[in-house]
Amino acid sequence: MSIDTPAWVRDAVFYQIFPDRFASSERVPKPGLLEPWDTPPTTFGFKGGDLLGIAERLDYLADLGVNAIYLTPVFQSASNHRYHTYDYFTVDPILGGDEALRELLDRAHGRGMRVVLDGVFNHTGRGFWPFHHILENGAASPYREWFHLDDDVLAGRRELTPYPPGDASTGRSLGYQAWWGLPALPKLNTSHPPVREYLLSVAEHWLRFGIDGWRLDVPTEIDDVAFWQTFRQRCRAIRPDAYLVGEIWDVAPEWLRGDRFDALMDYPLAEAILGYVGGPSLDWEIVHGHLEYRDNIWSLDGAGFADRLIELLGVYDLDVVAVQLNLIGSHDTPRAQTVLGGDGAALRLAILLQATLPGAPCIYYGDEIGLAGGNDPANRAPFPWDESRWDRDLLAFVRSLLRLRSAVPALRHGSTTAVAASGPAMAFERRLGEERLIVAIHPGTDPMTLEVAVPGVEAGSLESVELEGADTRATGGGDGWGTEPRIVDGRARLELAPRTGRVVRVRPA
Repeated sequence: MSIDTPAWVRDAVFYQIFPDRFASSERVPKPGLLEPWDTPPTTFGFKGGDLLGIAERLDYLADLGVNAIYLTPVFQSASNHRYHTYDYFTVDPILGGDEALRELLDRAHGRGMRVVLDGVFNHTGRGFWPFHHILENGAASPYREWFHLDDDVLAGRRELTPYPPGDASTGRSLGYQAWWGLPALPKLNTSHPPVREYLLSVAEHWLRFGIDGWRLDVPTEIDDVAFWQTFRQRCRAIRPDAYLVGEIWDVAPEWLRGDRFDALMDYPLAEAILGYVGGPSLDWEIVHGHLEYRDNIWSLDGAGFADRLIELLGVYDLDVVAVQLNLIGSHDTPRAQTVLGGDGAALRLAILLQATLPGAPCIYYGDEIGLAGGNDPANRAPFPWDESRWDRDLLAFVRSLLRLRSAVPALRHGSTTAVAASGPAMAFERRLGEERLIVAIHPGTDPMTLEVAVPGVEAGSLESVELEGADTRATGGGDGWGTEPRIVDGRARLELAPRTGRVVRVRPA
């Protein structure tokens, strides 16, 4: 089967937004009191961010270098994260309703920005109207096959209780299957034809409305290849360039063979990056406190990261690698700043890798200004629009990196080759025709020289790329580190200060 991934994603820089926490517009009326914006986030509190707030701050995103937005769920729901959907055909009025999404799409598209929505099709909220119909009518409801119900409940031998006492994880039967046993999230029966058709029609509706793709929540829990094959066919019939990206935390090439998704959220790469650049700064308490990270983040030296990188890049077709969603954090993980123990140098190295490796970088809102936060709900703090609270140097660094990515086709379309590894340091090359860049990373604590083979390259053919907001020792000047690379016997000698990285341009002879 041929691989057909959307061409536009190769040039995309995504920004993931948790709508309740990014920005609030005065044009969206609120139904009542909200949690104060600048107080720590809570599990159930609503801050009142909305879609018009995002639309009004597109200048900020464009200036950063963003040209694609990924929104966590926006449909009607009784939770601030909106993974508890109760109406898939209506944007939540607290976010501004359908009209606000229409304005956001029009204004984003007018700037050349794409918008991808989050599709939660494995489970619903218990306020979803077919589930409510069952609560009212029991076995007499024509929607009883939309969910996985207990036969005793259907036969009337035991009531279905949507609010059972105690913890669902104790094994107490809810009367229905729920995601991870959580009563608020009844699992849909996607093998039932009316359910399948309903969900497919949802996907089609919003693509017709103008969205540019779907991020699919927990797709492995819909263990049905035919469902996802049909999902792709129906979406692509509406939008031939729709981006379909799955939330799968593992290496999973079987999902990316051209019949289901275009890409995955590349958590394995994120875990390798964090384990590599973190070094002594990694906060192991935070890492071990996260269900996925605890077994998948470990310390790597330069050779270890190079090996893992080669492994991950080799698993998928090159057209898939080019559109993987590259992240170092999301609403489901502690923030990178916190995983890295507040080490700003390590965070810069992580973002440098994210921006220069193949795939579409995805910045989790606020990471570019140094927003910190542990596991949920601390990782979902409101964006602080008071600029005095921003890490301005970090913001300048991210902006500079994203502009470099936009200006250099090799970083978006070129080949990737690991070219050196020694101790804690490693380097890789991005190449497209005669355009070549070497990216060197040194998370260690002592200065060192990394030698990179560059056969046929003459002295004076290498130049460091200046990155605004970077440590001056990494880009020239400072205490002797960051001097221009030298060619000695066909090898480039890169002087690397501790906890720094550099980008070196190879000029054609």
